[in-house]
Amino acid sequence: MDESRYLGCLAADHGDLRDAAASVELTVPVPSCPGWTMGDLVSHLAEVYLHKVTVMRTGRWPEQWPPPGRNPEPPLRLLGRGYGELIAEFRTRQPADPAPTWYDPDQTVAFWIRRMAQETVVHRIDAELAAGLPVTPVPDDLAIDGVDEVLNRFLGYDVEALDRVEGGHLGHDAGQDTITVLAGQTAWTVRPSPREVAVDDGASENPRVVIQAAPEPMLRWLWGRAGDDAVRFTGDQAWAGYLRRMLIATTQ
Repeated sequence: MDESRYLGCLAADHGDLRDAAASVELTVPVPSCPGWTMGDLVSHLAEVYLHKVTVMRTGRWPEQWPPPGRNPEPPLRLLGRGYGELIAEFRTRQPADPAPTWYDPDQTVAFWIRRMAQETVVHRIDAELAAGLPVTPVPDDLAIDGVDEVLNRFLGYDVEALDRVEGGHLGHDAGQDTITVLAGQTAWTVRPSPREVAVDDGASENPRVVIQAAPEPMLRWLWGRAGDDAVRFTGDQAWAGYLRRMLIATTQ
């Protein structure tokens, strides 16, 4: 996906999230984010937007976030301001311009354009679920991109989080066991071990499990926004559960 496509998706999902939040009391719970209310969800996304604006403007990570002493704002107003400042910041920069990120291989504005589009679509789903609205379909290209991002840039990158996998590891240090993730016609091979997770394009031979779904339900399942009934398992389902446990650890 190119940057204009990400920004178009970001705009649409921000609008749908805002409308969903405005349709109910901000005290309603968010079932896909236990312990959060709609107000918490909206404020969280607003603060994510403003944090990325600060990172791009200053070229460094703020020492404390939210910054101390800032006057509180109603969640929906804060969301509107955060989104407006984020888009304005993107417009002043080129995707290839440098910007600090948590992903060492990509220290550019383009990283944040992609990340904010994917952050927003997942939380838009959260908002619609909380509001009791039908979930707006995620376009296939955005969903496939989101699957690729969560596998490669979260699961395959955050090796320190693997020490926090609840219930321990099924994969061995040799990393010979594989899991195939199939979203529509696009496949990835996940090769887990307690110390690192390798992710490659394409399906593997003789995987422990194949997890298959259309792009949108696969994205939602990987992010914990859909149950096991949204995907199909072929093989040992315990390895699918192992993948979800690793994702919980690496996406916190």
